[in-house]
Amino acid sequence: MSTDVASAEAESRNADPASTAAEPLLQLRGVSKHFGAVHALVDIDLDVPAGQVTALAGDNGAGKSVLIKCIAGIHSPDSGQIVWEGKQAHIRTPRDAAALGIETVHQDLALCDNLDIVQNMFLGRETVRRFMLAEDDMETAAGSTLRSLAVTSVRSVRQLVASLSGGQRQSVAIAKAVLWNSKLVVMDEPTAALGVAQTAMVLNLVRRLADRGLAVMIVSHNMNDVFQVADRVAVLRLGHLVAVRPSSEMDPQIVVDLMTTGTSTRTAEKTTAPARTTDAEG
Repeated sequence: MSTDVASAEAESRNADPASTAAEPLLQLRGVSKHFGAVHALVDIDLDVPAGQVTALAGDNGAGKSVLIKCIAGIHSPDSGQIVWEGKQAHIRTPRDAAALGIETVHQDLALCDNLDIVQNMFLGRETVRRFMLAEDDMETAAGSTLRSLAVTSVRSVRQLVASLSGGQRQSVAIAKAVLWNSKLVVMDEPTAALGVAQTAMVLNLVRRLADRGLAVMIVSHNMNDVFQVADRVAVLRLGHLVAVRPSSEMDPQIVVDLMTTGTSTRTAEKTTAPARTTDAEG
């Protein structure tokens, strides 16, 4: 490993002052994952604080998907520790992650087109009363969750998911994650293949989650989206975490430098940072 990359990794382990004000919700310490001869993750140290959006950036093959799958319980790290709310956690399955309060919104959203919004939000976790589905309770809970997130573009919680736009589907998938008292929501490319208005709607929803005190981690290739919504940016390169900095100290070109070389000597251009999205859903 080069001296520059090693020093950048050391820098990444020093959390910024905002993240040290309170103990991070999730801490990864020395997490590594190998697939045969491929070192997908190497000695990853990362803090994910509550009430903030942490963006995970990196080129294809950098290890982003493997990292979120380790958090989600799809992969088990070969070494290292996952610390949740100050205690070591063993996340071996997605059910283990869900039990802690970790919900993942995958890129394919995992929604069923032939079911309505309520049925999708409770799929596999249906509420039962006296051996029958408690349809009214589930409908009330689904509607309440959508309203609490200011999702107003859906006509009815009994709409079939097949009738929803891309932005509405993403909103339902996020609401489904929030419904189960989650504390950390992980999103894989939440704005991929969305139009401008739909992207704005989803980014506003992401910010609302953080404003409610949830920890949010997003994986995105879109630097404009990252800098509109993220409080912190973590950059992976070839399985190594090369930087974790407040988004105010970075810009898209710095992130590209870190993704491609592991270092950057640039100073963030404050005036070029895009403005945060408003609460208008577009």
